[in-house]
Amino acid sequence: MHNSTADTSHTAGKCNETLSTQPLSSQFSLGVLVLLALLMVLLALVTILGNVLVIFAFILDRNLRHRSNYYFLNLAISDFAVGAFCMPLYIPYALTGTWRLGRALCKLWLVLDYLLCAASVFNIVLISYDRFLSVTEAVSYRAQQGITSNPVIKMVAIWVFAFLLYCPAILFWEHGAGHSVVAVDQCYTEFFNNWYFLLFASTLEFFVPLLLVTYFNVHIFHNIQRRQRHGSTQDCERPRRSSSLSWRFCLLPRPGTSTPSEAEDSVSSLTRSWRPAVMANCPPPTQTSSRALKKNSSVSFRSGTGSKLQQDKKIAKSLAIIVCVFAICWAPYSLLMIIRGACQGKCIHNSLYEITFWLLWINSSLNPFLYPLCHMRFRMAFMKILCPKKFATLRSHNTPSF
Repeated sequence: MHNSTADTSHTAGKCNETLSTQPLSSQFSLGVLVLLALLMVLLALVTILGNVLVIFAFILDRNLRHRSNYYFLNLAISDFAVGAFCMPLYIPYALTGTWRLGRALCKLWLVLDYLLCAASVFNIVLISYDRFLSVTEAVSYRAQQGITSNPVIKMVAIWVFAFLLYCPAILFWEHGAGHSVVAVDQCYTEFFNNWYFLLFASTLEFFVPLLLVTYFNVHIFHNIQRRQRHGSTQDCERPRRSSSLSWRFCLLPRPGTSTPSEAEDSVSSLTRSWRPAVMANCPPPTQTSSRALKKNSSVSFRSGTGSKLQQDKKIAKSLAIIVCVFAICWAPYSLLMIIRGACQGKCIHNSLYEITFWLLWINSSLNPFLYPLCHMRFRMAFMKILCPKKFATLRSHNTPSF
């Protein structure tokens, strides 16, 4: 038994479940429909090509195959599937308002649509968390760079959680309810009017990820500001310890230069009179050389910490872009989905909901440019693939001659 309202509705999968009674073909002229079709096809091509470029860069460039970049690969795979499968099947349905590919393919499309959209969001959270650890726990993060099992487990967990969030409900909701509310020529989920389920699912899929990514971003900014405030103190303390250790090592005899007794006497005499007796290559500890050691150590330490700080600032800026773009693309749909469920689809116009739906897929189109392009290694890999001659020229100019 079908719901009479749903029988005449124009609805889609995760990204278009409204109760409009008119398809786009009856709302716009032929010229507008052709323009919309071209824009949809163009968006699908950009999504496919952009994410294929990320995947190829990861495969061809060994320098990209380390821990954090596996998350970019996972995100690119999910976004590529959105452009290669979800968008092409939806375009004729959006334009005509009729699903002509059968119930089995409809179910498959719904499962993949929900799964891929959720996986894309969770991958964004995982990337943000990885960047968060690289800034706030740099020592332990670097110690685990060679461990690949941990990233693989996290990536698999993302897909499992994304599947469990929506797919069982898509596949078995009508069996629990005892009947289907979806017309034969339509393709949308059985829970399109269940406000409680939509609120629960959207909270896990959008609101919680948004809070997590925002938290990571804010915490990184606070960490950078704190390090900038205390940088001068660290610069004064660290070189002093380094210079002391350097002189202590310098005054010790080298193996093979003297017997143990001679070495012990030499160290004792050096301690008393501050005159080097054993190590010929160590300069005498005059005030001038001591100042030079302190100065060189201070410059080296400041250079290292400054480079790390600049790198972390770039990470913070890229995460800020992530938060803004993710919120812009997902907030309208998530809010309208809850409102539409509460008012049984009678208070949201189809055109408005259609726009918010496409914003989700636009996020999959932007991801290849938002994330990898924030990193120099990915930019160089892209140049190597797209402009091999320019890459070879740049590489030859940057290669030092001996």
